[in-house]
Amino acid sequence: MKSVALHTLGCKLNFSETSTIAKAFQQKGFAIKEFNEKADIYVINTCTVTENADKECRKIIRRAKRINPNAVIAVTGCFAQTDYAMLSKMEEVTIVAGTKEKFKVPELAIESLENNLPSCVYVSPREQIDNFNFASSTDADSRTRAFFKIQDGCDYLCTFCKIPQARGESRSVNPEYLQEKFNEILTEGYKEIILTGVNVGDYGRKIKSSLYELLLKFLETNGDYRIRISSIEPNLLTDEIIQLAKNDDRLAKHFHIPLQSGSDKILRLMKRRYNSKFFESLINKLNDEIPEIGLGIDVITGFPGETDEDFEQTYLLLERLPISYLHVFTYSERPNTEALNFPGKVPFEIRKERTNRLRKLSETKRAEFHTKKLGQNVKVIFEHTNYDGMMKGFSSEYIRVKTKYDKALVNKFVNVKITECDNEECYGEVD
Repeated sequence: MKSVALHTLGCKLNFSETSTIAKAFQQKGFAIKEFNEKADIYVINTCTVTENADKECRKIIRRAKRINPNAVIAVTGCFAQTDYAMLSKMEEVTIVAGTKEKFKVPELAIESLENNLPSCVYVSPREQIDNFNFASSTDADSRTRAFFKIQDGCDYLCTFCKIPQARGESRSVNPEYLQEKFNEILTEGYKEIILTGVNVGDYGRKIKSSLYELLLKFLETNGDYRIRISSIEPNLLTDEIIQLAKNDDRLAKHFHIPLQSGSDKILRLMKRRYNSKFFESLINKLNDEIPEIGLGIDVITGFPGETDEDFEQTYLLLERLPISYLHVFTYSERPNTEALNFPGKVPFEIRKERTNRLRKLSETKRAEFHTKKLGQNVKVIFEHTNYDGMMKGFSSEYIRVKTKYDKALVNKFVNVKITECDNEECYGEVD
């Protein structure tokens, strides 16, 4: 039996798409291998959010070639779309497939393998990226939680971001189609469905629908499941969605919301669609409406023009906000972005210092959030893996909870009383 190994870099959307590609290989008779094993085909689904992601992609390509020098190596995803010329010059690469061609990778790679074809590039221009290929987790990746693609592309032109170049304009498909796919995933046994996209909150804008209306459609389905929104822009997190999360336990009591900066000057330079006052009001509203809520925040340090004062504004805002954790990114210069030519470049050592300060703040915030949960019951969906006699899962509030391993608890909603916490996770007893 021929085999394929797949590797994903980047976001949950990429994971859902990789899983769908893996399923297509399985349907063509291929065995799925781990990426560190010898395989006939290697597929790398790339990210290009940061320079480090680009470097990691190149490193992984070379690793695959070392494992099997005769393998077909197919590179797809965002980095493949924007930097196909550079990738095509790598002697290790057999196929470069852009965003529009991503789901043709199984056919392209198998044809190349069977006919020993020369290296080839399949990349459509950005303006031709208009297709919406549905993607979701499948049994090919053995996950307990399913990533479910509802939206693609982005019309926001943030000055630091390269993703619109890679993914094209924002687009969605009709809610009835997604409702059908949603029900199929529930039938497969998944208990938590994570809605993914490049700009999830923008779902439906061009087809006279909305994320709120889509959520209502999904929630028409009776059953024991949980829906989680992977990430949502603050200006798109509406009062309707907040009330839905407040009143229906099937919608996770957790939102991941990008701030990027607490300085209004920097937010304007970034071309974000809100200011710090709006963001602070939103976070306080969420906590007032849903006191138990978990809130994750994205923030970027070292954006061009960010002074010590600008950073302190960000730090103090995040310090006083009732949030549960931070995802901190060090600003990375991205080709063909507006910010690349902005004055006021921040030295890398200062960027790193600011990143470290915010990561320490994140540890403090997470520990505070966890401590508040001591003695409380949370509902957890446990995963398959046995960690030396322990098992892990996530609560609705996005708390990672550990308890003694019991196979009977896998992929079920379990009431757990929190008995102990640290900065990373909590420990509990099954109620």
